Amino acid sequence: MKLIIQIPCFNEEENLAATIRDIPREFDGIDDVEIMIIDDGSSDRTVELARELGVDHIVTHTGNKGLARTFRTGMEASLKRGADIIVNTDGDNQYFGGDIAKLIRPIIDGEAEIVVGDRGGMTNPHFSIFKRRLQVLGSFLIRKITGLDITDAVSGFRAISRHAAIQINIVTDFSYTIEMLVQASSKRLKVVSAPIRTNAKTRESRLFKSIPQFLRMSGATLVRSYTMYKPLRVFSVIGLLLLVAGAVPIGRFLYFYLSGDGAGHIQSIVLGASLVIMGGATILIGMVADLINFNRKLIEILLVKVTHIEGELDKMSHKEQKVDRQKILNELNEINANVGRKLPMA
Repeated sequence: MKLIIQIPCFNEEENLAATIRDIPREFDGIDDVEIMIIDDGSSDRTVELARELGVDHIVTHTGNKGLARTFRTGMEASLKRGADIIVNTDGDNQYFGGDIAKLIRPIIDGEAEIVVGDRGGMTNPHFSIFKRRLQVLGSFLIRKITGLDITDAVSGFRAISRHAAIQINIVTDFSYTIEMLVQASSKRLKVVSAPIRTNAKTRESRLFKSIPQFLRMSGATLVRSYTMYKPLRVFSVIGLLLLVAGAVPIGRFLYFYLSGDGAGHIQSIVLGASLVIMGGATILIGMVADLINFNRKLIEILLVKVTHIEGELDKMSHKEQKVDRQKILNELNEINANVGRKLPMA
C-alpha cells in the first residue's frame, strides 16, 4: 500500500525543512511512503530547498493559482503516481507530522474513506479564544448541514483513500476543506475525525486577510457547494418561503374582501400574486437544476472510470501496455458511447 503525503506550498522556504523533518517515513500497514511538494508559483527557494531535502515528487504551477487549485493538482498527481492513501498537510508546519498515523489508521482498517484531523477546538493552546470559538461554532453548523460527524470542518490536515479521492472534484477557488465535506456527504463517503496536535504558529494565514473575509468566503463556498449538490432542496425551500410569504397578503385581501372592504386593498393581492409566481418559478428552477445535477453525476461516473483505467495503465509495465493497449482503448470507447446514450438533454 502506497501513501503519498502532499504539501501545498507558496513561499515556504523558512518552514519547509521543519515540516518535512516532522513527517515519519514508516507507518504500520504502509509499504511505500512518498512526499510530494506542490509549488504554487513560489518566488523564493521553496523548490530548490525541496530538492535538497530529498522530496520524492515536485509539482509546480507557473503562477499562483490559490490553495484549492493547488490541492486539486496534488490530488491528481498523487493518484497518477499510484497513491492508495493521500495525506494533505500544510507547508507552514502547523500540523504535527507524527499524527499522520492517526489519520491513516481508520482508512487502513477499512473504517473510513476520509479522515479529518481535529485540532482540539476549545483546548488548542495555539489558538486565540476567538479562533477557538469560531472553529467550534463553524464546525457545528457544517456538521448540521452535511450530516457528517466532523468536529473540525476547516482543518486541512486530512487523509483520503484512493476510492474517495477519485470521486472528489474540487471546483471552488477559495478552499477545498468545506467543499470536500459537502461532496463527501452527497456521495455518502464515510468521514470521521481524529484528534491531532498542532505546532506553534510560524506565520499569518495567506488564505485570507481578515476573519470577516474568511467568514464571507467560507459562507459563499458552503452555499455554492450545497446548492450544487442539493439544488432541488435549496430551491424548494426558497420557493416554499416565497409561497408562504405570498399567501399572507392574499389572505389579508380575502379577509377584507369578504368583509365588504376589498376595494382599498388591491395592493395586497398584487403583492401576494407576485410572491406566489416567484415561488412557483423558483421551484421550477430547482427541478431544472436537479436535472442538471443528474447530468453532472453521470459525468462524474465517467471521470471515475477513466481515472481508474489511467491508474491501471500507470501500474502496467511497457510490455503489458503494448499487450493491453487495444483492450483499454476499446473500454474507453465503450464508456464514451454509453455516456453519450445516457446523458439527458439539460
